[in-house]
Amino acid sequence: MLIAGPSASGKSALALSLAEKLIRAGRPAVIVNADSMQVYSTLRILTARPDGGQMARAPHHLYGHVAPSERYSVGRWLDDVGGVLAGLEGAGQLPVLVGGTGLYFRALTQGLAALPDIPESIRGHWRGQMAKQGPGTLHRLLAVRDPDAAATIRPGDRQRIVRALEVIEATGRSILTWRRQEPAPPLIDPATALRLVVEPDRAALYRRIERRVEAMVEAGALDEVAALLALDLDPDLPAMKAIGVKAFGDFLDNRILLDEAIA
Repeated sequence: MLIAGPSASGKSALALSLAEKLIRAGRPAVIVNADSMQVYSTLRILTARPDGGQMARAPHHLYGHVAPSERYSVGRWLDDVGGVLAGLEGAGQLPVLVGGTGLYFRALTQGLAALPDIPESIRGHWRGQMAKQGPGTLHRLLAVRDPDAAATIRPGDRQRIVRALEVIEATGRSILTWRRQEPAPPLIDPATALRLVVEPDRAALYRRIERRVEAMVEAGALDEVAALLALDLDPDLPAMKAIGVKAFGDFLDNRILLDEAIA
């Protein structure tokens, strides 16, 4: 079972409700995370990761298992979720995958083109160059070394620029060439999966988001962001790009008002 939807749509509550009903009906069900930010061990409140009480109501997997200093990717998630799904199948348990990361669901049901492993020396070099020179300069360099890839990447997209430069340097081939290769077979056949998409009315969704952000602040989201920033991590790490980190960080640094951070 695959459940998708935007933030604050109620998809996690739906997944938990369905899992509980299945368990009561004698069909063991397990909730599996398919959200790229809820994998991190920090920012439980800000990413709306299930709390201890919710996780006690049904088994949960792949929540909060990654340090914020790690560069977690869809490829790593596929490796992790593949192991989880195999274990659940062997135990006769039904996976209920829930999240808002469309790339994760596409990779799960359509497969993912394999990208090469990049030596840490090359990754470190380009991360350092991005920190020193910025995305504009590196995007222009990418346009020289791999113009086709550069044409598909926004000049301000630091992560994708660095990734494309890493691949062209390590392999001599464009990242686009790698992505055109036959993808690995999907882990789930979409024809056999029940797919649910939660799509609330847009106006109602915006009201729910406003209430959620206010509740997050009251619950301690600012303290979470302060603790994350105190780690002094690379700002290009995925965890540092979680929605709310920059705005609340600006508030904590007295650059904007709290109302502006919440807006």
